[in-house]
Amino acid sequence: MRILVMTIVIFIGTVTGTYAIDNTSHDWYFKRSKNHAPATTEPEFQELLKPYDSYFIGRTDQKELYMTFDNGYENGFTDDILDVLKKEDVPATFFVTGHYLKDQPDLVKRMVKEGHIVGNHSWSHPDMTAISDEKIRIELKKVKEEYTRLTGDETMQYVRPPRGVFSERSLAISYEEGYRNIFWSLAYKDWETDKQKGSQYAYDSIMKQVHPGAILLLHTVSKDNAEALQKVIKDLKKDGYTFKSLDDLVLTETIPEPLIP
Repeated sequence: MRILVMTIVIFIGTVTGTYAIDNTSHDWYFKRSKNHAPATTEPEFQELLKPYDSYFIGRTDQKELYMTFDNGYENGFTDDILDVLKKEDVPATFFVTGHYLKDQPDLVKRMVKEGHIVGNHSWSHPDMTAISDEKIRIELKKVKEEYTRLTGDETMQYVRPPRGVFSERSLAISYEEGYRNIFWSLAYKDWETDKQKGSQYAYDSIMKQVHPGAILLLHTVSKDNAEALQKVIKDLKKDGYTFKSLDDLVLTETIPEPLIP
């Protein structure tokens, strides 16, 4: 296990960025589920998330799952994924960038029309710990404004930091802007479009990690994900899992503390 920790001093032109809140940069890290026990993360990370109503896992005493996708750009599979979600009546959250909003407005509109949540993945996908307070706010504001212009929906309350890089400062600023940061407790290396390994690999990678309360992170650019998704959902339902939206998660009054080994 390795956690990247780095202290950042930011220069914007000739101005040095100094912050009252710690800007130590962290790469999100989670300890993968074994034998379907709940995944965990570093105690330090859990403490950082708490004050800012941020999540990486849901209720670990319920067989509930939260499906999320990151959409930085389109690779031709999001329509297929939406078809499966519609057929299986599964809610999802799609975290979109500025590029995606400008490039794929019809897909974003379809997400909203079919009852999914659209979250903020920043306008230009920067390292949020390496830019100024003002720039973080601009990154978030531009996404929300374009999303509202496209859909008429002014509700956007979830954010996923690009590449999972965060600091207490980035959590605090996004919280002040009305966002909860959403990390994850289930993921695999699915985003390399030139290294897809087949739908069975995707299926196995998801099923061996699944656990109660899992927040799944998948990428819509993956052909493997698109092809495996329906079987994954069907088999998880057979195993007693239900799929919930992030709204269901944040409205839950009490989420048990994940066990730290």
